[in-house]
Amino acid sequence: MLQPIRVLTPSNIEAITVDFHQELTSIGRSIAGLTGLQLLVAIKRFRIGHGPYPDVTLFEAANRIMSDLVILHGVGRLMRERTFPFEEYTVEFGNENRNGFDIWAQSGPSTLAGEAFNVAPSFFQSKKRTSLKKLREKAAGATYRLIMFNEDAPPTGYVARGEDGIQQIAVHIPVPEFRILV
Repeated sequence: MLQPIRVLTPSNIEAITVDFHQELTSIGRSIAGLTGLQLLVAIKRFRIGHGPYPDVTLFEAANRIMSDLVILHGVGRLMRERTFPFEEYTVEFGNENRNGFDIWAQSGPSTLAGEAFNVAPSFFQSKKRTSLKKLREKAAGATYRLIMFNEDAPPTGYVARGEDGIQQIAVHIPVPEFRILV
């Protein structure tokens, strides 16, 4: 990914988000005009050569990009709303695993650990369960714990249960809005 900045602050989040969206404008060029089996092979097997993840397939790039958008839009909104007492959030994009959590913040004695994902509705419960387990086991001492996901993943009428004080945040990707479910 071309985006080297992993610490999001009120002063840089908007520019980072705009730049990221600009990179997305080239996505899809590698499959222009393809149909049928050729299209499926290109999506699943050929690296796309452009966009924020040029060295992966379109399928993998789409997965990473959509999760990145959950993080960018969700954390951006957390900062605008001052939901938590943090001035900066360290995030992991794509499939990075440098800090242990997709979202991390610390200010004085307060800490936040979060996991973020974008999945199809059919994978929501499984991914949520995995994220909750990780936060319970590896972030038990964090002041705030959250999972952040795409708003269209949970089933219609989904009501989050209070999962050991872990907040669930549904992020609407087309417009950077979110709902805290717990």
